[in-house]
Amino acid sequence: MPNLPDVVLWSIPAFVLLTVVEIVSYRLHPDEDSAGYEAKDAATSISMGLGSLVFDLAWKIPIVAIYTAVYELTPLRVPVLWWTVPLMLLAQDFFYYWSHRGHHVIRILWACHVVHHSSRKFNLSTALRQPWTSLTVWPFYLPLIACGVHPAALAFCSSANLVYQFWIHTERIDKLPRPFEYVLNTPSHHRVHHASQGGYLDRNFGGILILWDRLFGSFTPETDRPVYGLTKNISTHNPLRVATHEYAAIARDLRTARTWRERAGRVFRGPGWAPPAPTAPEPVAERAA
Repeated sequence: MPNLPDVVLWSIPAFVLLTVVEIVSYRLHPDEDSAGYEAKDAATSISMGLGSLVFDLAWKIPIVAIYTAVYELTPLRVPVLWWTVPLMLLAQDFFYYWSHRGHHVIRILWACHVVHHSSRKFNLSTALRQPWTSLTVWPFYLPLIACGVHPAALAFCSSANLVYQFWIHTERIDKLPRPFEYVLNTPSHHRVHHASQGGYLDRNFGGILILWDRLFGSFTPETDRPVYGLTKNISTHNPLRVATHEYAAIARDLRTARTWRERAGRVFRGPGWAPPAPTAPEPVAERAA
């Protein structure tokens, strides 16, 4: 097994320090146009992050078992060397893009990911608002395991991708020089991703690189000021309800669905999908006497 560091664990002190610095910056230099911090919202985000660490430990058991089985079955092997690690990071970022995009356009997957978008604030604590049901993510990375990437190496790359995305959850950093904005996912690009207005919905899915969005037609630059949150915001700060509210909404829709086709649509189509309203039959003209 490759001996790779736990990137998330080592980054926790930096997460705490940078979040405190950002909070202080708002105190010293308030910005009326920025969403800033709100105590209950930040507490919810931190609670979601701590909860995700606990639940992820449980989800790792079946995921590691599946990944290990696939890894043992494939004859391919990718060694962990100084030059293969960047290639694995690049490949993981590519599959992260498709996982992220899938979690926006398939409702049962969105039920997991919606947690991260449920805050109407956008700050470093928002990065910690992670789902508790991340069991839906693992299938997207099976091709990497089948190509011979060790599960531990994939875990390292996924952790590095997650840590990178922490710093882009801020309004305190404006646009960066154009070469960085063209290649990398930046705070400006990610503000668009977290916005709820029409032109910004379901855009900028990249993790480390924004090049995937440019390549696959999902890129939108930041022009108008983003409005954060959901198209239908939730009013709760209860972490359990934040983690499960979309699953509850799916269950309600399934109870009222009238056909199996509608039930399938409520689960596997987009989050905003609804069956077409039935059309009233046209009145039959009275026969002339």
